[in-house]
Amino acid sequence: MNPLHEHLLNLNRRQFFGSSGVRLGGLALAALAGRRVAAGDSKSPAIHPPLPGFPHFPPKAKAIIYLHMNGGPSQIDTFDYKPKLAEFFDKDLPDSVRKGQRITTMTSGQSRLPVAPSMFKFAQHGKSGMWVSELLPHTAKVVDDIALVRSVHTNAINHDPACTFVMTGSEVPGKPSLGSWLSYGLGSVSNDLPAFVVFTPFWTSGAAAQALFSRMWASGFLPGKYSGVALRSVGDPVLYVQNPAGVSPENRRAMLDTLGTLNQRTFDHYGDPDTLTRIAQYEMAFRMQTSVPDLTDLSKESKETLDLYGPEVKKPGSFAASALLARRLVERGVRAVQILHRGWDQHGSLPKDIKSQCMDTDQPTAALLTDLKRRGLLDSTLVVWGGEFGRTVYSQGTLTKTNYGRDHHPRNFTMWLAGSGVKGGTVYGETDDFSYNVAANPVHVNDLNATILHCLGIDHSKFTFKFQGLDQRLTGVENQRVVKEILS
Repeated sequence: MNPLHEHLLNLNRRQFFGSSGVRLGGLALAALAGRRVAAGDSKSPAIHPPLPGFPHFPPKAKAIIYLHMNGGPSQIDTFDYKPKLAEFFDKDLPDSVRKGQRITTMTSGQSRLPVAPSMFKFAQHGKSGMWVSELLPHTAKVVDDIALVRSVHTNAINHDPACTFVMTGSEVPGKPSLGSWLSYGLGSVSNDLPAFVVFTPFWTSGAAAQALFSRMWASGFLPGKYSGVALRSVGDPVLYVQNPAGVSPENRRAMLDTLGTLNQRTFDHYGDPDTLTRIAQYEMAFRMQTSVPDLTDLSKESKETLDLYGPEVKKPGSFAASALLARRLVERGVRAVQILHRGWDQHGSLPKDIKSQCMDTDQPTAALLTDLKRRGLLDSTLVVWGGEFGRTVYSQGTLTKTNYGRDHHPRNFTMWLAGSGVKGGTVYGETDDFSYNVAANPVHVNDLNATILHCLGIDHSKFTFKFQGLDQRLTGVENQRVVKEILS
């Protein structure tokens, strides 16, 4: 909604309730106060309810866990098997394949674009016979639960706009992220945790990594309460989650009640809807003082479960710990969880670095699917894996049989979905023999976003928010489609 329009609406509401002797801000605060029996009371009405009429139709999934491999994982070395490339080793990429398409300035100055076949072995796995690289032995065991899309393509060729695009549907900063859209439309089941939680785990490859910008989980032009809450990997997951020495929960409660009264007066005077957001967020922060320590306490997890996620699971800030916490979050009613794993930007020394990255993420990713499935949560959770673009078939820099690098490649890359509403064991889309162009069934990034929304019961074409005179959508203004071929 346009902020000015919302302000005028709130003025009219304030006049109405004021004449009735009841203030809107007072209603909001009273509603919250009525739910203050104790932090952790999840049986009370939702603090962030869904929009009226949402979901549009019965959803297959109630929550999403989005695993973003930041930097652009190489599809040629992971999921897009190209056995014919061996005969093209160190030969120039044919002009008939490149077709004059743009390349980045990092390789445009090279005298040659030598083809670099993957040095990793591939094998078929599962009942589906899906081809998977030896880099991902654990993921290979769960391929019958995933739908692999090999023909994803994007508009952007550099990291920041590409990451912004895959997360917000636009290269232009300032748009809401996928998790924020879902939080806004579907609300939260939990009153004790945010609707949208983000993890940014460390990586072990030692390679340099692209920066992560908070716009990837920000609410953009939506109200601020729909932004993702990033849990820290070092120290307390949330700053100041513990009360200072000498401050009791009762004193904190009294302070927040007084602050809420002051904020309500501010709302009554200015009519700024963000003031109501502030009241709700302070209330959520109070509840998180109990819910977050309980969330991060893994002592009640069985040894079998911890072993499933691998040896790094007890290390705060690891991808394995983040994956286990993601399961615990959706178990507690959190709507959207985003894990952003850095270090996949491999312009050189790709074989060494991608091996480390896969060792970081492969076992925990497969464990997450297995853990969700055995708890009955995969029937209500959508899991998405992918990066912001793919990598080139030609090598950047020096090429040998055992070492090469790959540049950015937006023309095609691989992503996968698993869980509720997804047809497991499916492979959709084809690329040419060089994994350079989509050969069949192209899937735009925003087609994928439309499909994600569909799994959560949302018609992407009807999910809008008026801003700057336009009915803004996550999926943009083009005619995007739901990829029904990968859905059950």
